[in-house]
Amino acid sequence: MSTDPRTQATPDETYDVIVIGGGPVGENAADRASRTGLSVAVVEAELVGGECSYWACMPSKALLRPGAALAAARAVPGVQADPLLDPAPILARRDEMVSHWDDSGQVQWLDGAGISLVRGLGRLVGTKLVEVSPEDPDADVDDLPETRLLAARHAVIVATGSVPVLPDTPGLAETDPWSSREATSVQDVPTSIVILGGGVVGVEMATAFRDLGSQVTLLSRGRLLGRSEPIASEAVAAGLKTIGVDVRLGVSVTGASSLPDGGARLAYDGPQGKGSVAAAQVLVATGRVPRTADLGVDVVGLEPGKALAVDDQLEVQGVDGGWLFACGDVTGRVATTHQGKYQGRVVGDVVAARFGRAKPGEAAAAGADGETPEPWSRYAATADHGAKTQVVFSRPEVASVGLTEAEARKAGLTVKAVSYKLGSVSGAVLVAEGYEGTAQIVVDTDRQVVVGATFVGPDAAEMLHAATIAIVGQVPLARLWHAVPAYPTISEVWLRLLETYGL
Repeated sequence: MSTDPRTQATPDETYDVIVIGGGPVGENAADRASRTGLSVAVVEAELVGGECSYWACMPSKALLRPGAALAAARAVPGVQADPLLDPAPILARRDEMVSHWDDSGQVQWLDGAGISLVRGLGRLVGTKLVEVSPEDPDADVDDLPETRLLAARHAVIVATGSVPVLPDTPGLAETDPWSSREATSVQDVPTSIVILGGGVVGVEMATAFRDLGSQVTLLSRGRLLGRSEPIASEAVAAGLKTIGVDVRLGVSVTGASSLPDGGARLAYDGPQGKGSVAAAQVLVATGRVPRTADLGVDVVGLEPGKALAVDDQLEVQGVDGGWLFACGDVTGRVATTHQGKYQGRVVGDVVAARFGRAKPGEAAAAGADGETPEPWSRYAATADHGAKTQVVFSRPEVASVGLTEAEARKAGLTVKAVSYKLGSVSGAVLVAEGYEGTAQIVVDTDRQVVVGATFVGPDAAEMLHAATIAIVGQVPLARLWHAVPAYPTISEVWLRLLETYGL
């Protein structure tokens, strides 16, 4: 038994369920958990709505949309399009999309759903005990309350997300580099920017700042979007170069120094030897880690700073009693908001069924009696393993679902990858003159089902959900052949892919 005096104190408040983290993932978990009569509290030290609403998904896409719209207009003969974008209204619209960093609307939603909000930084201090303090130095909300002790009757759900990683490159911290937060909330567009990292944040922000008028250099140790299919990496690299981004691959940054007149210079080793690049601003986009360092997980035998390993019911492994759950980036499973929200719905349903006023049989179906819930049921996050989705809003866009060809082969599947040029489809010709893009599916040849798909091209994101349905539904190719695509649309590529496969 813990000897921490906090665990012996009388809780200030008690709820059936406590959710630590008020982003979209935590909101979904709280909403679903409350549906069978459980009382739920959400603990949040910053803005309700979280990273996605204020510093990631929404502001980044608001910055990217104008450039995409302009490129689309230019690709249609006869449409007049201004040659340049105006940063001021773009930033103003971004401000509107993030509600001017005011979370009152999100708080109102919680109130309407009957979910209590507790402002402050939540930490585990014992079994089903959460201490909430105003000690977060990065909090964006003023007047946080005094420290309080909350108790959960049944469950604690952790949805604290992730935090960016700053490499220990000599001198880098002293250059006052941006993370994605500063980049998406920018008020004054820098004349030049160097971006470290070729992942999603790196390529999206390279696109956005080039659109806004910055001179952009992107440094990446490997190929861009290294977890995607090679066709995506190559197309995005070519797209960035086309709009004027200086893309340097195979580069390892070895040092950084501040310049006398502002800005920084980065030294690196590259394919052609040593080099350097200077810019008014540095953006570090080299990855994120689960936010557990300040969560108090050590009191339940887990390692701070590490992901919380969960099963498909999102119950944290290695903690006795079946009371601790987690969802979203903090699990280390899939680092996208939509997949985290999906996990939030699953864990909320599991908690509601196990501990609330569930219908007969629902508690057992959710694993209350030690039974393993059925895959693809409401109580299992099955899509995490083979049907995860992602869109990169670069130019061209990259939309993917399921396994890449390499991942499928590593998993032991016998697969065949089939690709087709989107520009050869009649619908693409109508959308844009010189439309360029590629569609690829990965087929499990033993089961004759699609296990992965990637679409690269303008507005490729809108093509993704059909592939997601095919993969989740495990639709046999022989049946998929009868899903007749409308003409003339870009989705006609499905017919061409199946023909190329051999149907």
